[in-house]
Amino acid sequence: MEALEKLRLLGPATCYEPSEEVSPAGLTAPPSRAPRDLAGCIHHAVMPGGRRIALLKTLLTSACERDCAYCPFRAGRDFPRATFEPDELARLFLQLHQSGIAEGVFLSSAVAGGGPRTQERLIATAQILRQRYGFRGYIHLKVMPGAERAQVAAAMALADRVSVNLEAPNDQRLALLAPHKRFAQELMERLRWIHELRQEMAGRGPSSTTQFVVGAAGESDLELLSTTDFAYRNLGLARVYFSGFRPVVGTPLENLPPASPLREHRLYQASFLLRDYGFGVEELPFADDGNLPLGSDPKLAWARQHLSQAPVEVNSAGRETLLRVPGVGPRGVERLLEARRRGRLRDLESLRALGIAADRAAPFILLDGRAPARQLRLF
Repeated sequence: MEALEKLRLLGPATCYEPSEEVSPAGLTAPPSRAPRDLAGCIHHAVMPGGRRIALLKTLLTSACERDCAYCPFRAGRDFPRATFEPDELARLFLQLHQSGIAEGVFLSSAVAGGGPRTQERLIATAQILRQRYGFRGYIHLKVMPGAERAQVAAAMALADRVSVNLEAPNDQRLALLAPHKRFAQELMERLRWIHELRQEMAGRGPSSTTQFVVGAAGESDLELLSTTDFAYRNLGLARVYFSGFRPVVGTPLENLPPASPLREHRLYQASFLLRDYGFGVEELPFADDGNLPLGSDPKLAWARQHLSQAPVEVNSAGRETLLRVPGVGPRGVERLLEARRRGRLRDLESLRALGIAADRAAPFILLDGRAPARQLRLF
């Protein structure tokens, strides 16, 4: 099989692995130079600072020895398989890079020959790019279940981001999804190693992320977000991704309904509250079944319960309190605090000028001691 033919098969397969932030809503992605038949392999990813790059996403191999119940690549399933050799994939990426088609690369893989052997091949690909071809751009490497600590360190020395797929929030749920994966020993321990190694690198190591499959193992949002909160607070993760379950024909879970995209969206909103807004998981508005209400943004639901009768004075509240107000994000808070040094804020227009969603904030704030005038909704 030719290298491009392999890429057409292995690149789109990474749709099951969210890996980087995508272009924000409302922003048009830059024109792609990728040929139409490679469109499923090139993604416009947003880097720290807002720069957008064309990211090649591909598997090293789709041949897998694991039997995860939800996965299209599981062992024994009738599915086209292909495998890149490290040098072959590195050469192909370099050609795409020199043609202006791809600026960075995300490398993942099914597990073939054991986790350490697969990790060795992923590392070899990145080493060829860095050391033989002198590539200095963005590389994201997946850390395989069972990878050795020295391999994790080697991956971190080569990559800008590394990630470990937890898939489920705990042992019990993972057993339903991937009966031969071990949550603590194979997966969570690698995230701990990444955190420890990054500290040894004086914080200059690559960022790290993880991913959950949502809706395939009967897990609650409380379970998912409790593990998410632990990962942010104790393992230094930059991002947690939630991948809504989609049934795949020929797998044990093929008759399970797909996860609601709205549930996935609410989980992301709650995850950001934990990461960026100072919320604890116990403050999130879970229903009795442990799930977030689908009908309301979790921050708005919290504010209706806690701020409706105790609005926040914008001119005196601290950063942590301001972050609890709907429509106010981390950047908006910084601009607001700077504006307060120049004078008092007395109307919603002043907040709009700071990039704050003033209409969302209005029911929960005071401006110079007064509730802001606002148009009430009819419905």
